Amino acid sequence: METPGLVVHGEAEPFSTALRSLVNNRLYSDVRFVVGQEQQEVFAHRCLLACRCNFFQRLLGQEPGPVVPSPVVLSTVPAEAFLAVLEFLYTNNVKLQRHSVSPLGRGLGGRGSGLRGRENPLLLQPPILQVLEVLTAAVEYGLEELRELCLEFVVTVLDVELVCEALQVAVTFGLGPLQERCIAFIEAHSQEVLRTRGFLELSAPALLLLLRSDNLCVDEAELVLAARSWARVGAAVLERPVAEVAAPVVRELRLALLAPAELSALEEQNRREPLIPVEQIVEAWKCHALRRGDAARDAPCRRRRGTVPR
Repeated sequence: METPGLVVHGEAEPFSTALRSLVNNRLYSDVRFVVGQEQQEVFAHRCLLACRCNFFQRLLGQEPGPVVPSPVVLSTVPAEAFLAVLEFLYTNNVKLQRHSVSPLGRGLGGRGSGLRGRENPLLLQPPILQVLEVLTAAVEYGLEELRELCLEFVVTVLDVELVCEALQVAVTFGLGPLQERCIAFIEAHSQEVLRTRGFLELSAPALLLLLRSDNLCVDEAELVLAARSWARVGAAVLERPVAEVAAPVVRELRLALLAPAELSALEEQNRREPLIPVEQIVEAWKCHALRRGDAARDAPCRRRRGTVPR
């Protein structure tokens, strides 16, 4: 009777190190990418990418001919994030960081790629959040294991500066658990988050999620100011009126929580710089007129966790 074979394992580290040495190595490479706004050349090995990732299998499906093939252009992924993806594909490991060392990057799916795609004096370029760029690439390339590694890392390092960018990625790609973690974090640190650049860059669907929350630890007067700042930035970038930019989100502002004097001041400011539909302000006055103790519990009158008693 034949003795069954035995699988024996060599050292993993030398193997991983050897493969890592092939990342972006021209030696023996048979595919060339031009990546990101930087248009950086990146060299890779077709067979390895194709066997590790269905996206690249489809992308590189044709056999290279005798002529030197044209480079594959991937303009939306920053070079640093793409190299991190390659490192994972070659070695099954990846080094993740909060901030990129690269001065350029792409937007993370906020208000148009517009907020990072145009010059805007209101928003100077911040450090790119590398882990979110890698996460975005992992989702787009269908790399589930890398996606999960990125999600674990994001949750570990989540803070005031990162959370809105992370929420935007979660909303854009339908990452439910990350979205829930981000919203819970913002609910607990609402005032600090409202002052970040990331808040100003949120898309309307992401901001709507926040404004619908009863658990924001911030007063409605501050939320109104934050929504106005958000709309002004969007209006400057998108070259549209403030009221038009604000229209998808301002309905979630609970104006009835403002004191009458605050509501009057808002009404006057709204005449000078339209932000909120007039009928919404009228509804708030009606709420004040009809309010009887705690009887008014519909959304326009419902208090948030941070609502200041008046």
